[in-house]
Amino acid sequence: MKYAIVIPDGAADRPTESLGGRTPLEVARLPHIDRIAAEGRLGTAQTVPPGMAPGSDVATLSLLGYDPVTCYTGRAPLEAAAQGIQCRPEDWIFRCNLVTVAEGVMVDYSAGHIKTQEAEVLIRALEEQFGSDTLRFYPGVGYRHLLAIRGETFKVRTTPPHDILGRPVRKSLPKGKGADRLRELMDASRDVLQDHPVNRVRQDLGENPASQIWLWGQGQRPNLTAFRRQWGISGAVITAVDLVRGIARLIGWDVIDVPGATGYYDTDYAAKGRAGIEALRDHDLVLVHVEATDEAGHNGAAREKVRALENVDRLIVGPLLEALDNGDEPWRILLAPDHETPVDLRTHERKPVPFAMMGAGLEPGRSRKPMTEADARKTGMHVAVGHELIEYFLRR
Repeated sequence: MKYAIVIPDGAADRPTESLGGRTPLEVARLPHIDRIAAEGRLGTAQTVPPGMAPGSDVATLSLLGYDPVTCYTGRAPLEAAAQGIQCRPEDWIFRCNLVTVAEGVMVDYSAGHIKTQEAEVLIRALEEQFGSDTLRFYPGVGYRHLLAIRGETFKVRTTPPHDILGRPVRKSLPKGKGADRLRELMDASRDVLQDHPVNRVRQDLGENPASQIWLWGQGQRPNLTAFRRQWGISGAVITAVDLVRGIARLIGWDVIDVPGATGYYDTDYAAKGRAGIEALRDHDLVLVHVEATDEAGHNGAAREKVRALENVDRLIVGPLLEALDNGDEPWRILLAPDHETPVDLRTHERKPVPFAMMGAGLEPGRSRKPMTEADARKTGMHVAVGHELIEYFLRR
C-alpha cells in the first residue's frame, strides 16, 4: 500500500464577507480535492486537545498519530530537531521571531517576511553580541529562528506574535519564572537591530524592519516513538517549515529538500508535487505540507488563500492522484488542514477541521459532497480524538 497525506496548513476557515459569506474552501475550484471528498470519506477531526493552544505543532502531531497531551513539550524543540541542533535534556529552546514593533504595537510578526539571507545576517549579529557557552542564537528560515539557553530554569507563559497583530505588546510579554531574562533579551535586541545596515536598507525600500526579537514557543527535547516502529511504514516529508521538518526527523522520516519551497505564497507547488511522486517510489508514505494557506490566514488575505488552495489542488493533489491511479500498488490519500486560520481573525482556532480520504478498502461515504467545512460537519463522521485519525487512515 502507498499512502499520501497533504496538509494545507490552516486552510480551514469561517464564512467571510470578503468572499460573499463563504469560506475559501467553498470559493476555490478544487476538482481533485473534491473528488477525494465525494468518492471517499468526508468528516471532521479535533486535532487540538482541550486546554492546548491551537498551533501547528500540536495539530500536526495529532494528524500523525501522536497524542500531544502526553508527548508535546513545546514548539521550539521540534524546530531545533529540524536544524540538527543537539539539545541536552536540560536545555531550553525558544522560538525567536524577527518582528516589527512600532510604538509598542505588534505591526508585523514576520518583519515583512524578511528573506533568509537578510535574517541570517541579523541573527549572526545578535549571536556576536550576546552569544556565550550558555546562550546561542541559531538562524533558521525567513523570520523563524531559535534561541537555546542552558543552565537556567523557566516556567513562563509566552504568546505567539501572530496572535497579537495590531495590538500593544505590553500585556503579551513573557510572564512567570525566568520571564525577566527573556524580556531583557528582547529589549536588548532592539539596540543591536535598529541601526543595522540590513534594516536601514529595508526602511529605504519601504519594507518593515526587523525591529526586535520575540521569544515564545519554549520547551525541552521531546521523546517520540519512531513511526516505523509504531506502524511498520517508512515515511518522507516535503515542507519548507522547520516545525514540520523537526517532527519528521524525530519520528524517523526522511526530509526531502525541494528547491523553490519557501513556506510562502511564492512556493513552488509543482516542484513539491513532483517531489511527492518521486518520494513514493522508495517510501511507503509521503506527507506534502504547504504553509501558504496559513500565511494567507494570518495576513487576512482571503483571495490569496483561495489561490493557494487552488495551487495545492492543481499542482500537488492532482499530480499525486494521477500517479497513484497509474501505479501498480493499492493506495490511499488523506487531505486535512491541521487547524483553522480564519482570515477575519488572523490567528489559529481550535475548532474541528474537515478531512477527506479515499483509496483501497475505504468505502465511500453517503454524502458525496465537496471538501468544505459545512459539508464535512454534515456527514456525522467526527474523530473526537485527533491522533486516532491516522489509525483509521492506515489500518481500517
